[in-house]
Amino acid sequence: MEPQGLIVFDMDGVIVDVSGSYREAVRQTARLFFRGARSWKDLPDPLFSLLDLANVKQSGGLNNDWDLTFLIINLLFTLVKGPKSQQDPDPWTRYNKIISGCDVAALSQFLNATKRPITSLMEKNGKQKHELITCLYTGDVGSGNIIKQIFQEIYLGKKMFEATYGIPAKIYQQKGYINKEKLMVDRATLERLSKSNILAIATGRPKAEADYPLDCFDLRKFFKVTYTLDDCIKEEQKIYKNDKRRVSLSKPNPYMLDAIAGIQKHNISRFYYIGDMPDDMVAASRSRAGFTGIGILVSSSDKDKLKEDLLQAGADYIIEDFDELNNIIP
Repeated sequence: MEPQGLIVFDMDGVIVDVSGSYREAVRQTARLFFRGARSWKDLPDPLFSLLDLANVKQSGGLNNDWDLTFLIINLLFTLVKGPKSQQDPDPWTRYNKIISGCDVAALSQFLNATKRPITSLMEKNGKQKHELITCLYTGDVGSGNIIKQIFQEIYLGKKMFEATYGIPAKIYQQKGYINKEKLMVDRATLERLSKSNILAIATGRPKAEADYPLDCFDLRKFFKVTYTLDDCIKEEQKIYKNDKRRVSLSKPNPYMLDAIAGIQKHNISRFYYIGDMPDDMVAASRSRAGFTGIGILVSSSDKDKLKEDLLQAGADYIIEDFDELNNIIP
């Protein structure tokens, strides 16, 4: 049996178009977060462009879109007049008191007058954390993490959210943005690649949210292994239990790539990771298995900027579509 290649794919922006789901959920979470504040109805909808959002996401160091949303709300809050502190023990009561005490008039003016507002705010303020916002991003859904819960309600929709978490949706009652996801890679391409290579997925999605497109688009048969956020959390908890160390194994940590390589190590001669974010390329370059990092531009609205960021992060190759893999993978 001839040696095979191991090709690991990121999911969002590579296999699945998430511009109308995860990315839009970030924008709507940030907007709905301020509902109830003075001048809230003057906020633009959407608050900012997807291109503006992409610039912030590509800055790196963000484990997932919950962290991205948290960062954006912190940036927006720098222009909000609001209470200095709020100590109510119930997180939803605390959240409602904070928001009802806020005035977003200055934020609204800034968003309406600035071309790339969150990029501008990040350049000015850095990735700072406000104490009032941090207290609303603590714990998990159902245990005090207001920002994550709003995001999950929007992304999953009322029905799937309540089935997943077993609690009623508080903010969003409509159909989930997960239903807007589209397939970006042709099944024929995956079938061709799978004939002479082992295909796998390494994604920052929770398992349930990674399973959804695999089943919805009938892709599961092509991938032998899938590693998700759940696997990272499980290993993080194991490390803490054994060594009392708190670590993050999400990208750019290469944990998922090396774990997949360890499972499939027999008869593998080449290792490739295809991603659309700088953190994907950093993970590939840090991997013990020696993954070749392939940056793909297919989902980007600013391909020149993304190409520059991917190369700076250590990408070995940059491709604009999957057909170009023919020139890279034997």
